[in-house]
Amino acid sequence: MNRPVAASSLNTSQPLKAQSPELDALLNQIAEGAGARERDRVLPFDAIDLIRRARLGALRLPAETGGGGISIRELFAFVIRLGEADANVAHILRNHFSVVERLVRTPKDEQSREWQRAVADGAIIGLATTELESPRVGNVTPGTTLTPDGNGDHLLNGIKYYSTGTLYSDYVLVRAADPAGTSGATIVPIKREGIELVDDWDGLGQRLTATGTTHFRNVKVKRQEIVFDAPDVGYGAPYSNTFAQLFLIAVVAGIARATLRDATALVRSRKRTFYAPNEIPTEDPLLQQTVGQIASGAFAAETVVLTAAEALDVATDASDASASNAAEAAHTAALLSAKAKIIADDFAIRGGSLLFDVGGASATKKVTNFDRHWRNARTLSSHNPTIYKTRSISQYEINGTPLQTKGFF
Repeated sequence: MNRPVAASSLNTSQPLKAQSPELDALLNQIAEGAGARERDRVLPFDAIDLIRRARLGALRLPAETGGGGISIRELFAFVIRLGEADANVAHILRNHFSVVERLVRTPKDEQSREWQRAVADGAIIGLATTELESPRVGNVTPGTTLTPDGNGDHLLNGIKYYSTGTLYSDYVLVRAADPAGTSGATIVPIKREGIELVDDWDGLGQRLTATGTTHFRNVKVKRQEIVFDAPDVGYGAPYSNTFAQLFLIAVVAGIARATLRDATALVRSRKRTFYAPNEIPTEDPLLQQTVGQIASGAFAAETVVLTAAEALDVATDASDASASNAAEAAHTAALLSAKAKIIADDFAIRGGSLLFDVGGASATKKVTNFDRHWRNARTLSSHNPTIYKTRSISQYEINGTPLQTKGFF
């Protein structure tokens, strides 16, 4: 059993910034025992609580509201480092940062400002959007309902799947529709009566993300807690999913870095060789070549993610300013994010396999849990599969066909 993360060992009296010296210590504590946590299925509540205490969920909020005031590029550089420390923990926070970006960072009413204050104080927001009954994935009218209760408020009913991170959260954003079929979202406290969280995710990778089922049974929702879609609000905005998609790719890039870390340590620790051209493993040119491949792949994955993040910064700034080039900038960011996925996924999955070429048969023992890197990268890559991205990129490059504005772009 791994040693829990000791939240009390860090000074979290002030929110940590992306450049805080203590951030390294926090990431080191999360990384400690990450492999054992996944192997033994120890849910990382301690790690998430450490992040909550450090108020890292507020990194994208403006500094004057108690946030970190950082750019998207700076955020994704942090996400890559967090993914290297523990891919499960990084993935758990994906929905939080996506919700903050859509509905909390620039509040438009008092309810949004209340959510912003909660995030600034450390609250984590989960997500519940996917419904298995829908024949299409993406921008569809939710089957989950918001029904007026006759007193000015609503009752929320429905079942959601793939609710990644919600088990660890304080609030949850739920996609639902009113009786007229108008889609929207509501953010409600996890402990509100009628909400049931089920940790039934059984995927081969990302096993600790609690990507399970959430039930909503006559959950009371205040009218002001509902944000209906509009062309410039939340899920109604074009390419509103680019941020969430690039976040996953950043986690994959973090996995590539973790693979390099473990491959390097593995070669350094080896005492035996297998018909090698050099009896000293660290001087074996074949092992060196393999680690060089893993290192180059990790560099490429990180580079494409941060390049796409820079484009997303440009698009976000243009949108915030209602600039004339906002739509073009949003498409560029979505296109670069799609291309980044293809590169990062390929190198991370390949690196997860190459890791075993530097370790031999002993590296396959369950106690090492080295296979988690391949499993986790493969699982994340299966979110909005690469084949759909490559087709859309091809259509744009050949025919100038823009990417879809909704769904997973």
